[in-house]
Amino acid sequence: MKLRSTSGRLRTAMAGIAVATSVILAVAGCGAGGSSEGAAGKLTVLVEGGGKAELQPIADLYQKETGTTVELVELPYDGLYDRIQTELGSGKTSFDVAALDAIWLSAFSAGVSPLDELFTDDVKRDLFPGLVTEAQVGGSYVGMPVWTNSEILYYRTDLFGDPKEKAAFQAKYGYALVPPTTWKQYKDVAEFFTRDTNGDGQTDLYGTDVKGAVETEWLATVSQTGEKTMVLDPKSGDVTIDDADHLAALNFYTSLLPSAPPGAAQLDWAGAQNLFYQGKLAMMRFWGHAYTQTPANAAVKGKIGVAPMIAGPGGIAGVPGAWYLSVPKATGKQAEAKKFIAFAYAHNNLSIKTSLGLVARISAFESQAGVAGHENYPAILTTLKSPATIARPATPKWQEIVTSVLTPMLQKAVAKGADNAALLKQAKGQIQAIVK
Repeated sequence: MKLRSTSGRLRTAMAGIAVATSVILAVAGCGAGGSSEGAAGKLTVLVEGGGKAELQPIADLYQKETGTTVELVELPYDGLYDRIQTELGSGKTSFDVAALDAIWLSAFSAGVSPLDELFTDDVKRDLFPGLVTEAQVGGSYVGMPVWTNSEILYYRTDLFGDPKEKAAFQAKYGYALVPPTTWKQYKDVAEFFTRDTNGDGQTDLYGTDVKGAVETEWLATVSQTGEKTMVLDPKSGDVTIDDADHLAALNFYTSLLPSAPPGAAQLDWAGAQNLFYQGKLAMMRFWGHAYTQTPANAAVKGKIGVAPMIAGPGGIAGVPGAWYLSVPKATGKQAEAKKFIAFAYAHNNLSIKTSLGLVARISAFESQAGVAGHENYPAILTTLKSPATIARPATPKWQEIVTSVLTPMLQKAVAKGADNAALLKQAKGQIQAIVK
């Protein structure tokens, strides 16, 4: 598939990557660790479940054009983290490239090689600003984004397009029923669609869901306030989770509980997705890749619309869900590994037709404008390009903060009678103890 050039972006990006690749080739004999680069050799690439499908067409083309075999080793999420952590710590790796979750970059930055020569101005212009920022740790670029994601808005087109629903909503709220774009609109629509549809006295349709068992959706809400230091400022070390914007975000997030199914404290991504597919939700905020993966037997199959993530006072915002390709310092195949990463960037569009269909370059997302079945691409693009969309803080303690502080706090916040301000103050003390 040929990407559509937008204002020359694709041409200049390709030129930039060609320059970067030539720089790498010029130092092909200077691999770390003293191992020989070799000709027509083999690269081993570690990837997480789902990542193999994303990279397979790129690996196949690379082998065809260079003669180098690319072995993609697929591991479950936790298994991938553990293996990378163990091998980087030992100073001897069995892999030459690894796909790293964005939240791992800080934790593993000391064990991977800088990729600064790949990040030309042209390359950076074709990447979302949040990804460029996220890729840089300690003054060096430690990973090249290979695919990214964001939550977007999913809604039931059969409900939103129903003339009776439109008239009733207009009469009650004084404005047209359309996919919501603001906090107020989202809350109004969620309230409107929460009802008993079969007359048995039990609510069986909810306007939305509230996920208490995962933190990312609330973090997107934090960004929607205009907050620029999500949870903590990694540069100053200040913990910001108890400031006015974080409280406003938590108050809005929990204000949706009357329009959401019970059991929010235990609701995670899979649970929310199942509720929507079963027809029990009018709307949900969910990762953009899921749009093309609706099960054939879903009650809402053929009735799903998508739009950019909703906006708060600070504008539209999501949380980038990016994965990066990095090179361990311990591999002796430095030049070949970096050459493969440059190639993966240049051919990022090949991932469009994979099972997840996720890419990283702006031009790759833009190429799908107006393509039937890829209506999620413009929604993801708009969300990720928004100035309010910021990356999670670059700290090696992030996963610990999520597991031991953020998720437990949210589970308490969605309980009846919760004191959100007190919960955030408590969370601040817990995070300060972790990062001190």
